[in-house]
Amino acid sequence: MTPNAIADNFHTTRQAVSKHLRILTECEIVKQEHKGREIFYSLEMDKMKEIDKWLEQFKTVWESRFNQLDDVLVTIKTRKDENQSAS
Repeated sequence: MTPNAIADNFHTTRQAVSKHLRILTECEIVKQEHKGREIFYSLEMDKMKEIDKWLEQFKTVWESRFNQLDDVLVTIKTRKDENQSAS
C-alpha cells in the first residue's frame, strides 16, 4: 500500500504514517518498492514471525499476572459486597 492508502485507514496524518513507515523500514518490518513516483510498502512476514516468536516468551508471564489481577479484583469485590451487606 502507499502511505496515503495506509493513512486513509487511521485517524492520523500522512506525515505521521510516513514517520512510522520510515521506522518500520529501518527495522526491516516493512519493505519499500518504488513504482514510478509512488512508493508501496509491504510487510516482511518472516520478520513478523520473528517478532511473534519473541513475544511468545512473555505470553505465559502476562497470562499469569492477569490471572493474579483477576483474583485480587474478585477478592476486593467480595470484601466490598460483604461490607455493604453488613451495613
